[in-house]
Amino acid sequence: MSEASFMKGVFHGVVSEEALFPFPQLKGEELENLQLMVESTRRFLDDKVDARAIDKNHEIPKDVLEEAKALGLFGLQIGTEYGGLGLGATAYSRVMQEVASHDSSLAVTMGAHQSIGLKAILLYGTEAQKRQFLPALSTGERVAAFALTEPDAGSDAAAIKTKAELSADGSHYVLNGSKIWITNGGFADVFTVFARTSDSADGKPKLTAFIVERGEGLRSGVAEEKLGIRGSSTTTVYFDDLKVPAANVIGEPGRGFKVAMGVLNNGRLGLAAGCVGSCRTLLKLAIERTQERRAFNKSIGEFGLIKDKIAGMLARTYALESMTYLTTGMIDGDVDDYSLESAICKVFGSESLWWVVNETLQIAAGIGYMTEYPYERMLRDARINLIFEGTNEILRCFIALAGMAGPGKQLSDVAKAMREPIKGFGLLADFAAKKVRTALGPERFTRVHPMLAREAVMLEDNVAHLARHSENTLRKHGKKIAEMQFVQRRVADVAIDLYALAACLSRATQAIEKHGTEGAWRHIEYTRIFANEARERLARNVAGFEQNDDELRKDTALRTYADGTYALDVI
Repeated sequence: MSEASFMKGVFHGVVSEEALFPFPQLKGEELENLQLMVESTRRFLDDKVDARAIDKNHEIPKDVLEEAKALGLFGLQIGTEYGGLGLGATAYSRVMQEVASHDSSLAVTMGAHQSIGLKAILLYGTEAQKRQFLPALSTGERVAAFALTEPDAGSDAAAIKTKAELSADGSHYVLNGSKIWITNGGFADVFTVFARTSDSADGKPKLTAFIVERGEGLRSGVAEEKLGIRGSSTTTVYFDDLKVPAANVIGEPGRGFKVAMGVLNNGRLGLAAGCVGSCRTLLKLAIERTQERRAFNKSIGEFGLIKDKIAGMLARTYALESMTYLTTGMIDGDVDDYSLESAICKVFGSESLWWVVNETLQIAAGIGYMTEYPYERMLRDARINLIFEGTNEILRCFIALAGMAGPGKQLSDVAKAMREPIKGFGLLADFAAKKVRTALGPERFTRVHPMLAREAVMLEDNVAHLARHSENTLRKHGKKIAEMQFVQRRVADVAIDLYALAACLSRATQAIEKHGTEGAWRHIEYTRIFANEARERLARNVAGFEQNDDELRKDTALRTYADGTYALDVI
């Protein structure tokens, strides 16, 4: 496996064209099999899945779930040796895109089962664990769930209180505690549960991941009433002196946090692919509505402000598709560090879908607000994606801090080398060479098609800006950067736009080379529109590194907390 992460290189001011080009595509038998899978899935969805009824009844019919299982939709990424279909990341994401394009509740149920529920077994389980659990999970005979969140431990996994104590003879753990908002919690048979097993020297809990089966000592709470994805099961899950065999520990005891992060890094791409599917459905609805709805004796699609909305929706959906499948292609190509890229896809995907669904409802106008039509349901269903699998606020902090970790270590190592210049001569020479390259200007693309040269230069220049400002930020704040969330947001937003633009350039270049400029006009125009939107955001964020009102905003919030109210009268 390669250790390379495209985005971690970007934080150093490096653009790896090898990671971007050519844009990954499935070929041959793998592509043919996927096309057959997508076609059969689409027929099933069209014939059997009534999204409106699922939302109204707060339940996915059992026969729908059974047919989905019979099609193999509950074992998409499980290897064929365990009874699954053995799809790679790209093929899996494409199927999940199709499901989400039709119904979010079914997509969430399937995703909770395999994107995260059983993923720890797949990624970190022993061969014995895989042979014991995966065959029944691959057919959907048994359904999985992921149990991490607690009442006082959402994004802060270190605050987990659920505890597992090892028995005197070491044969099993006794699990006590509860988990909230567990998707599939009402009927899942197998849970990946994270529990505190001991405290480390610094007082932080050591977490361990367990495979927990439904049985005596495990019970589900009542179904939650939710804003959206109402057909999915969401409950609290309680553990009361539940005995878990020691053989059911996933990975090493005390290393559960690593397992959780690995699962979520992987699962975020399924969520991003689902957002692609929903965006595509909404685009179809919006375009149809522009032709149906008339004002002043012409279709509303002829008005400039509606054209602006459609163009923006097309460009953002294209960017989301491009970054999602660039990332899955990296995974299928055996890049093992894609944590930044998957987090970026989740943030951009969920926010793009939220924007697209809002604009689609606006185009629909009055009917968009009525339950008879799909718009308001899709808006309600879309909102959870900004919270699922790490809130976008937490993920922005992660993107910034993980991205700057490399430059931060380099600066630390250089500081140490300067104290021992003989031993650190090689490191200092490399650092000096990097500074010379930076002074000579940003790295230039050689593989982007000339039709997109202007957009490529914009990307190159802003990669250099990100690297420079990341280094300056680290020098200025040092370890305090961990608390500087305004700066982190700015860094993350620049990184998100850069990755989206890089993915668009890669995909559009391939399309031009394959179909010519006329045949690839959509790719070219969508990329240019997205680049123009990104240019404004990048300029604002880059300028904000030097001039901003961060301290004013912090102070205003603190003073408002003190008096606890808006505290203004009109008269």
